[in-house]
Amino acid sequence: MTKSKDKKASTSEAEAENISSAYVKTEDRVLDPSLLSKSILDRVPEPTGWRIIVLPYRGKGKTEGGIYLPDQVVEENQVATQVGYVLKVGSLAYKDPDKFDSPWCQKGDWVMFARYAGSRFKIDGGEVRILNDDEVLATISEPDDVLHM
Repeated sequence: MTKSKDKKASTSEAEAENISSAYVKTEDRVLDPSLLSKSILDRVPEPTGWRIIVLPYRGKGKTEGGIYLPDQVVEENQVATQVGYVLKVGSLAYKDPDKFDSPWCQKGDWVMFARYAGSRFKIDGGEVRILNDDEVLATISEPDDVLHM
């Protein structure tokens, strides 16, 4: 490999590690948005129009009884989750006066949405969803307040 390819590969690995590091130990909060680096957020696509970019909540990797869940189960729960952290909001989101009297959510909010709402796509180190502004069902203060089924 050339030096530029080596540098690009190591940068990509470092970025993937950075997103992974935002998911903290299962005893602690499972996603700590303050650990997402600025460069990662800059690389997340800008939502167009009325769309919102959401980072799905992974949930805990351990049951209340102390049983550790396999990685595959945790990943399946992330795909089927109904809770996420708003990373970016499109410029036209919540601007339609016929539908909204005020924004339902903003960047930095925890939100609920339908189980399979939005489109999923992967970025280095994780999966994000892009939702329409009217697919947000509620804002919540803590993602663990919502029990997943």
